[in-house]
Amino acid sequence: MEQQDQRLAGVRIAALMTDGFEQAEFTGPRDALLKEGASVSVISNKLGKVQGVHHVQKGDAFDVDLAFEEADPDDFDAVLLPGGVVNADQIRIVPAAQQFVRSMQEDGKTIAVICHGAWLLVSAGLVKGHTLTSWPTLQDDIRNAGGNWVNEQVVEDGNWISSRRPGDIPAFNEHIIHRLSQALSQSARGTADESRAPLSS
Repeated sequence: MEQQDQRLAGVRIAALMTDGFEQAEFTGPRDALLKEGASVSVISNKLGKVQGVHHVQKGDAFDVDLAFEEADPDDFDAVLLPGGVVNADQIRIVPAAQQFVRSMQEDGKTIAVICHGAWLLVSAGLVKGHTLTSWPTLQDDIRNAGGNWVNEQVVEDGNWISSRRPGDIPAFNEHIIHRLSQALSQSARGTADESRAPLSS
């Protein structure tokens, strides 16, 4: 049996965000995933640094690993979409970001989204038929896009995991880790002779 802190060894997470992302909604999941042995890559609209916020106050700047245009969804097992009003409003109209999440959805990979992050899924045309939660002000956008919005701490719907706000992060993290560890175990059992192994190192 694997040690607790290595349940996600080899799992690769793409965190998509622009300046103005809600810092806790990135660092909370990131730190929990790193502790479990996963890797987390920051993907943004530009190289260099990306600026976090604490609601309306300026937070820390984080190194960007890849620009949207050069990031290959095939290199990742899951995508994390933090919120933050400014970030979510900017990223939703970036074609490469939209295409990234579409590709992840086509492959059935885990999409973990919190707070305002769901705006990207709306603009990418992915919300129809899905049940999810978000920051409450997004509920009309989600319903108008054909989704089913619910006010719950964490919602799992197929390969989607969604939460509402920073206070939900501990439960959000728990669901992400559980889902990815299950997928990793299934992949290890079922891909002995297959070349495609999206959850292997």
